Amino acid sequence: MAIPPTNPANPATRGIALASAPDPTSARATLLGLLAERAYRHGSFTLASGRSSHHYVNCKPVSLSGPGLALLGRLLLEQVEDGAIAVAGLTLGADPLVSAVAMQAALEGRSLDALIVRKEAKGHGTGAWLEGPLPAPGSRITVLEDVVTTGGSALKAVRQLQEAGYVVERVVAIVDRQEGGAEAMSAAGLDLRSLFLLEEVAALAKAGDGDSAPHGDLAPGSTGAG
Repeated sequence: MAIPPTNPANPATRGIALASAPDPTSARATLLGLLAERAYRHGSFTLASGRSSHHYVNCKPVSLSGPGLALLGRLLLEQVEDGAIAVAGLTLGADPLVSAVAMQAALEGRSLDALIVRKEAKGHGTGAWLEGPLPAPGSRITVLEDVVTTGGSALKAVRQLQEAGYVVERVVAIVDRQEGGAEAMSAAGLDLRSLFLLEEVAALAKAGDGDSAPHGDLAPGSTGAG
């Protein structure tokens, strides 16, 4: 389920102050502008899923920037279940997201820890799959993801958390690429919430007349996380 879109009159520019987005609607518009400017590219790409696409989305130039991280912490937290006591996600894309949301929750007086799900069990020591302050079994956890394509990364995180005894029923993503991820989540009994659909980001990037290339070069045809 995507959050209803907004139609910002002005795309965001680099280095915007968070104070310029005092309410959720303008905060969302500002984040959308940052994604269109820094995270989206149009061309010919091979995604991590192996699929070919004309759309490339790499949220890290936004999620690892100060303004982007502040906006994401605020907007993602709004979608976390009321009964959740932690947020978690698969490394690497979700690492800054869970940290930002846990910090924003603390600023708002809510107790919410952050967990990182490893792609493989630790090869030494405890052999753990999960890093962070582990809640009691049976606790509710919301999974965070940067970009959902087929849903594979988020579902891997969900499986590891469920096997550890946690209740996971919701996944919150920054961008849904609209390539089957929502259907895969639904089939697994999960509620997918996305801040944006790919079509929203692509439309704003196109309106920017080619000024939406992200920081760092990626040649067309390169493999992208997408």
